[in-house]
Amino acid sequence: MKIARPGFKPILAALLITVGFCVPLSAQEGVALSRLDRLHAELVESEDPLEAQRIVQQIATEWSRSGSPAIDLLLQRGEDALELGDFVTASEHFTAAIDHDPDFAEAWHGRAAAYYHLDLVGPALDDLREVLVLNPRHFNALRGFAVILEELGLAQEAREAYLRVQELHPQDVEAARALQRLDAELDGTAL
Repeated sequence: MKIARPGFKPILAALLITVGFCVPLSAQEGVALSRLDRLHAELVESEDPLEAQRIVQQIATEWSRSGSPAIDLLLQRGEDALELGDFVTASEHFTAAIDHDPDFAEAWHGRAAAYYHLDLVGPALDDLREVLVLNPRHFNALRGFAVILEELGLAQEAREAYLRVQELHPQDVEAARALQRLDAELDGTAL
């Protein structure tokens, strides 16, 4: 049984408009931004899945650098707690990182993941929105947003988000599978 959730279509539209016109804040210096621009361009052009994965890892490394050893440590502790399934502790570490640097998108992304695992869907969506405001090319956050939309039964909106993921990361296997599944569902061919 699907629960009707009025209001999510305007939320998605507002998110996509906001993200579409946002420029990453100056959390990253010009050199890092140039490197990220180059890596994102290489990712879009890459046709080799292994090469794309290497580029994704380099992008993730750049995203995880806050410029502060203390904040980087909080991020690492949050990620370690996520891996251990201690989502409350993870959310606390990510919140501490956000408190120290509200422009650090990766801390928001980590907290969104922790909130999602704690079944706090609203706060997870809020944090994913913040990630995408700070870093509109954060394909992992956009994929997380799409997953939640799909779980809420918003297939068309989820499809739009997955399409945006594919624009940013054409080799994303999860997005490709989700698009096949959603296309079948929306076409009425799903079982």
